[in-house]
Amino acid sequence: MLFLCIMRAKLSTKQEDIDMGLLRHLVLAALLASWCVVVGAQPYHGGLDALTRQQDFEARRESSSAPDITANGDARSIDAGETLVLADIDGPGCIVQFWHTVAAYDLFYGRSLLLRIYYDGNEHPSVLTPIGDFCGQGHGDMHRNITSEPLVVTGHGRSRTTFWRMPFHKHFKMTVTNEGDKDVDSFYYHLNWRKLDALPEDTAYFHAQYRQEFPAKPGNYTFLETKGCGHYVGTVYSAHQMEMGWFGEGDDFFYIDGAEMPQLRGTGTEEYFLDAWGFREYASPYAGVPMYEGVLPGDRVCVYRWHIKDPIPFRKSLKVEIEHKGSVFNEKGSLANFELGGFIERPDWLSSVAFWYQYPPVGLAEPLPPPHERIAPYRVLNPTGLAYRCEPPILVMPSELGLTYVPSSPRASLEVDFELKKPGRYVVSAVCMFGLVAGVYQPLLDGERIGEPIDFVINNYSPGFVSLDTHDLEAGRHTLRFEKVSNIVSSESRKLAPNFQAFHLVRLILLRLEDMAGYHEVYDTLLKGE
Repeated sequence: MLFLCIMRAKLSTKQEDIDMGLLRHLVLAALLASWCVVVGAQPYHGGLDALTRQQDFEARRESSSAPDITANGDARSIDAGETLVLADIDGPGCIVQFWHTVAAYDLFYGRSLLLRIYYDGNEHPSVLTPIGDFCGQGHGDMHRNITSEPLVVTGHGRSRTTFWRMPFHKHFKMTVTNEGDKDVDSFYYHLNWRKLDALPEDTAYFHAQYRQEFPAKPGNYTFLETKGCGHYVGTVYSAHQMEMGWFGEGDDFFYIDGAEMPQLRGTGTEEYFLDAWGFREYASPYAGVPMYEGVLPGDRVCVYRWHIKDPIPFRKSLKVEIEHKGSVFNEKGSLANFELGGFIERPDWLSSVAFWYQYPPVGLAEPLPPPHERIAPYRVLNPTGLAYRCEPPILVMPSELGLTYVPSSPRASLEVDFELKKPGRYVVSAVCMFGLVAGVYQPLLDGERIGEPIDFVINNYSPGFVSLDTHDLEAGRHTLRFEKVSNIVSSESRKLAPNFQAFHLVRLILLRLEDMAGYHEVYDTLLKGE
């Protein structure tokens, strides 16, 4: 920079007419400009360095806190069909953090609670998504921890915090609508935001949109299609698999500003989500796999990818797609004919949330399917309504929260009977309570062990989903049994804790795969063609 300033001075005047005073001023100006560039490059606008600067905003918060600050009733209820307004505030400002947790009898509230965000008095929301998927918790009943830059989920998936910046010029409104058929007893939340003096006119607004295809239609699956000027910043993607095999051979495609061919082309689903050679569960600041159950029909996947370090800008339009292709295996075949195909379009149940910034904000008018069509056709049973037995037959307490069994004995068992009207392939799972006074139990179905013993002991008290595998079952009565394992001591046990050896079955969940559209569709077609 200094050399260029001096050379320009020489070229613009005759050598003998150079004013040395002017030259000295040019040198000082060049040095000052260079110093400003270096200082301006320091990361004062974020992270720990920002804490060294005086802040130029007012800190504000909207929350579910009780009006009486000395009281402890800090949650809001949301009746079925009702809407809770979380924030209704004037700008200019910027939301910088949103935390919430939910207590509800609806196991699938992650899909039945619908989040909407409206900017500057717009009629249609610019954020329209089930609240679970917005927080990286797909499928409605998923509860997994996530640690990433814009999203942190803890408490076995129940404490959810987003740090997406949501600026607004005039007005910001956030609502949560309970579209389910059960009341939400407790919705705790807070939003931290900044009251600002002004924002640049072309400030980009935060957007998020949910989509689903149950099952996936022929052709690529679309994450987003929008018109305007902005940049794409993230994807949450969930798949409920309908075939045996690897579902993720499909490539991602980004069509920017109306291009006929994608400017960004991927090499496979797992590569887009920054993994390789399949998936395994992990979390990182910019990509992760909070759920990966496997390659069998009925297994589920949920992944995320944040384009924070690599946003994808567009000036006129953007279309983001992914192929839903993969392998299909012959479940009854030999090693010689085990793979029926390696790059076949699959009818898996797909859903997603696209995250992007855009100016001016756009409204999302596309209606979502009703809540019962956003989840698989699960059958949820309260065990208190089933025939149950225990040995020893003491301290069994039925309630709306299921069956609590406190045998206080190293040898104990609880079993429940359930009826099936149709034969089929069933995914069996349960919601159980984990706690300090619980025990280690072995699950069995119709007398056969299901996996390894389950340690229900934790130094806390929390519900959790328990996978009991996938089974081919006949119509009629079946028995699920939980046996206390006396020769295994939990690694979480405490010497002074009460020796209750408790077991608490909250709900039994059944899913018949034949009731899901697309199940074994490709498998059956390929077998007929052999």
